[in-house]
Amino acid sequence: MLELVMIADVAGEFCGESIQIWTFIGWVLMFFKIAIPVILVVLGMIDLGKAVVGSKEDEIKKATTSLVKRAIAGVVIFFIPTIIGIIFGIVPDLDRNDWDLCGACISNPRNDDCVRAQPNTTP
Repeated sequence: MLELVMIADVAGEFCGESIQIWTFIGWVLMFFKIAIPVILVVLGMIDLGKAVVGSKEDEIKKATTSLVKRAIAGVVIFFIPTIIGIIFGIVPDLDRNDWDLCGACISNPRNDDCVRAQPNTTP
């Protein structure tokens, strides 16, 4: 418990107290960074496969447009941590040590600092 208090003091109160939320967000983003490209490839193959087999120019054009829109949506998920970092960087009174811990847990939930800041659940 002493280790958690020391890290929370260094990291600031906000991230120290909400470390589990930031870690959860990090795991969700990591899942989406893996799942979205797989889903895009599978759906793109299905849509373009149907369009090519149908040999209709309109269907091929529609499937290609749909694939491009999905690819753009997939790329946006990679920019979410950057956008969050920019927003937190704009806030003038934000403690930089505090944000560093939050950012570490969002970008890599397996980060040593993030894991050590987790409350110890074993007695």
